[in-house]
This record gives sequence, structure tokens and C-alpha cells, in this order.
Amino acid sequence: MGRWSLFSLIVVLGLVADQASKLYIHGSMSLHQSIPVLDGLFNITYLRNKGAAFSFLANASWRIPFFITVTLVAAVVILVVLRKLRVDQRLAQVALAMIFSGAIGNLIDRIRLGEVIDFLDVYWKSYHWPAFNVADSLICVGVALVAFDMLQEERRQLRQGH
Repeated sequence: MGRWSLFSLIVVLGLVADQASKLYIHGSMSLHQSIPVLDGLFNITYLRNKGAAFSFLANASWRIPFFITVTLVAAVVILVVLRKLRVDQRLAQVALAMIFSGAIGNLIDRIRLGEVIDFLDVYWKSYHWPAFNVADSLICVGVALVAFDMLQEERRQLRQGH
């Protein structure tokens, strides 16, 4: 499978999973409703986030144009980097596709709703991690994979004496 085919497949699968899960939550739950999944660890809780991670900029009047601009710039950067990767850098290709998909998934929410639907609620006793969604998960896992790939690439270059 070629670089662009793999990228497109991951992006489409990620977007479908993200948007389908958000539509399901929105259609089947009321805002702030919570369904326990693993008592003491994990709930499905329907929330809306006007900001970015940890509600960053949630109350800024200029947040929507800012987030749209940042997302579009990041998308272009990802496409440029993807184009420059070697064919054998599959992990980096997968990681960039995941980040791209997550970014576009949240962008769709921001354009459509002015905020992002979050519903994955991880917690321990009374300490809750900020709720997140499939798009956020794709971005986080993608970033971790990029970091891992960079370490692997550095080791490869050291072995080759570069």
C-alpha cells in the first residue's frame, strides 16, 4: 500500500470513528449525563468543550478562528512532512495520519457546533482527567508514535554513522 493510500485509509477510518461516536453520544445522551463503565475508573459522560486541551481558551471570543487557523496550518505541515518521508517510514506515516485525522475530527465539531463533543471520562476516586474523545486519542497516540519514530530514526542514523 502506498504512502497516500495508507494515509487516506487511516484518516477516513479515524474520521468515521470520531464523528460516528460523537453523533451517537449526542443523539443518545443528554448533556452532562454519565454512564459508568468501569466503576471508579471510567465513565461515558457527554460534555462540550469550547476550548482546546484542558479547556484552554474556552472563553476567548476569537477562539474559533484561532483553532480553525491552527488546525489548517497543522494539516498543511503534516502533508508537507508526509511527502518528505521515506517510503520505509511507515510508523511516521501512520502517526501523521492519526494526528491529521484527529485534528480534522475536532475541526469539524468546531465549525459545526462551535465546540467539541467530549465523552471519555477517566478518573480515580474524585480526580478526573479532562474528558476527551476519539479525535483527541488519535492525536495523542499519533504524537507518541512520532516521538517513538524519531528515536528509532536517530538510532538508525547513529548505526549508519550519520
